[in-house]
Amino acid sequence: ASGEIEIGVVQIVQHGSLDEANRGFVDALKERGYGPDKVEIEQENAQGDQSNLKTIVSRFKAEKPKLICAIATPAAQAAANEITDYTSAKLVQNDERPGGNVTGVSDFAAMDAQMELAGKLIPQAKHVGLIYCSSEVNSEVQANQMKDYCKKHGLAVEERTVNNVNDIQQVAESLIGKVDYIYVPTDNTLASSIPTLMKITDANKIPVIVGADIMAKDGALAALSVDYYRLGKQTGELAADILDGKVKPETSPIQHQKDYTIVINKQDAEILGLTIPEEIAKKANMV
Repeated sequence: ASGEIEIGVVQIVQHGSLDEANRGFVDALKERGYGPDKVEIEQENAQGDQSNLKTIVSRFKAEKPKLICAIATPAAQAAANEITDYTSAKLVQNDERPGGNVTGVSDFAAMDAQMELAGKLIPQAKHVGLIYCSSEVNSEVQANQMKDYCKKHGLAVEERTVNNVNDIQQVAESLIGKVDYIYVPTDNTLASSIPTLMKITDANKIPVIVGADIMAKDGALAALSVDYYRLGKQTGELAADILDGKVKPETSPIQHQKDYTIVINKQDAEILGLTIPEEIAKKANMV
């Protein structure tokens, strides 16, 4: 397409949640009249590599697009543009009035609700494993909230961090026999390799509770999650408002989704020999 307005989209890594957000973003722009006939949208994926990310972002900058959509916190930090907790990652002054040229939509789901779901599915749990990538600030924020919840509710936490996907197997093995279930936040490194984690946990009958719907579809037991396609559409609507000149990034509050979906992986429940309580089963999306 030979469009008039250029939009750069940079995604940190390939995994279902981010792909869905990306699809929603492009669809919303199309609906608002910024389709391929009008706009040149350039898509780039850093494949989880920080130096790739820097290269993509600096090339985008040189091309001076009207707007950059950065999908996931590490991409947002590099481009300064779409994030879980915008203030912790030092992208905005505060969520209500960002200041500067960054705004966006957050995928943050209430931690208490996620942990309560885990408690209903595995009521006898006393020890909880926590796995996330040490270099993702989005995961660190969630990990701290999860640890606060556990402290308040008398649950012991076994915390493990990975540097990249190659550490997942070893870290999962180190939790065998120590935990009643494992919690994984919306971490991009883990999300891109859920089957690797599940090989170890399923073989040892350890349930895995995750922060994103697609991670449950990829094999984890359960998630309480935002809808990532809708999240992308919300972001696309915001982008179109900016391109239309209706709003300015510096005065557009960071948006959040208000309703969450419970996703339960039926096959994994069978592997674990877990019965899903009726009250959860009837409102959950069973995959």
